[in-house]
Amino acid sequence: MTDFILRGGEVIDGSGKPAFRADVRIAGERIAAVGKVERRRGAREIDCSGLVVAPGFIDAHTHDDRALLVNPEMAMKASQGVTTVVTGNCGISLAPLVPRSAPPPPFDLLGEAGDFRYPRFADYLEALESSPAALNAAPLVGHSTLRVGAMKELDRPASGEERRAMAEGLEEALAAGAIGMSSGLAYPPAFHAPPAEIEALARVLKKAGGIYATHMRDEGARLRESLEESFAVGRAGGIPVVISHLKAAGRENFGRTKEALALFERAMARQEVGADAYPYTASSTVLHSGRLGSSERVLVTWSKSVPEAAGRELSAIAKEWGVSEEEAAERLKPAGAIYFMMDEADVRRVLGFAHTMIGSDGLPHDRHPHPRLWGTFPRVLGHYSREVGLFPLAEAVRRMTSLPALRFGLEGRGRIALGNWADITVFDPSSVGDRASFEEPTLASTGIEHVFVGGRPVWSEGKTTGERPGRVLRRPRLSPGLPRT
Repeated sequence: MTDFILRGGEVIDGSGKPAFRADVRIAGERIAAVGKVERRRGAREIDCSGLVVAPGFIDAHTHDDRALLVNPEMAMKASQGVTTVVTGNCGISLAPLVPRSAPPPPFDLLGEAGDFRYPRFADYLEALESSPAALNAAPLVGHSTLRVGAMKELDRPASGEERRAMAEGLEEALAAGAIGMSSGLAYPPAFHAPPAEIEALARVLKKAGGIYATHMRDEGARLRESLEESFAVGRAGGIPVVISHLKAAGRENFGRTKEALALFERAMARQEVGADAYPYTASSTVLHSGRLGSSERVLVTWSKSVPEAAGRELSAIAKEWGVSEEEAAERLKPAGAIYFMMDEADVRRVLGFAHTMIGSDGLPHDRHPHPRLWGTFPRVLGHYSREVGLFPLAEAVRRMTSLPALRFGLEGRGRIALGNWADITVFDPSSVGDRASFEEPTLASTGIEHVFVGGRPVWSEGKTTGERPGRVLRRPRLSPGLPRT
């Protein structure tokens, strides 16, 4: 295996401290030196003058479960400097589930019915390890996945026997290495799950040292109640909680992130909570007519019934068909959409919160995806840090590296430090930025020069290298000492 010396770069080590000039030596899979490094026979030197050498970025919120298997070079993430993805979010994971029929939305965001072919979580992890991807994966197991596997009717609370079946599935997933459980209580498969159902599973998580990440029941009118419910689950189980893609959704809720962050501050005084967010004013999920009234506009990302609708405005489609937008949405289903339903001031307020991690929430199987799939991390570095000045570059890097590494217990990652895994991103601070747009959503970003995973280059000179050194990052001991206030 080739060793590397990253020569003369500005090291931003992930701690939040300012950059410092240093060489970084990679020996095998680890960081072997940080400082003045002498030339070494056989080591490949890379001139990093004028560039930043940072820990590889950790995407705190993805739906890359299937993408890791079918697109193992993971260009949409490697091109952003991402080296680790947290999968299985919003209650939906690819395992453990072998459905009797096509699982309900939003499972179609992950794949077709035949893609859910892993009866145990261990089977899915074995598939990842037998055919590694370019990036590391830290997998969550989905509550909705467990629920669909245990119940025939989802429009009611689970029975005692069904709760036990879910608990057994969760125990197996945690034993296999899942880092925790996610929920998607806003979606039909889990909407009828009462808090007691989630709290019972939270107690299973505590025994294994797992984390709970939640797409809350309501991110709009009942934002406050949903936050309080989420925090209560953490207290009932004695477990860390992550609020997924924290936002105030819908025109009528603009400005309510002030209220949400005040609740966060109070909760953090008595329990371990965190959040992730993406740097856009538009969300993306399955097409649902109930979201139309709260959105400025809606862009179709995919449609099984009308595939050519992908990339078009719903309003234009409705006008062309001579029907209401609600009727057009029904005709397009099953389908996905982008909803322009957030306020820029709210986005900046959440991104500026010191405990917010960066998560793309990208949907890699959409025909015309939200640009966050390809642009999230360079957008934070370029637009929000360099251009807007929302936070210093070192702080932007911390949100993408050491903060999620601590939150998810990813030991030896998230910092440029002696002995840590050599997951490293080298970027140009003057040019790093997103190019993906709502019109052209799959354009690779600028300024990401080199990306290493476990000491092996996976992105260089504007393209993937073909290397696939990614690992499954199984559940470790959760790291102590996370910031609580």
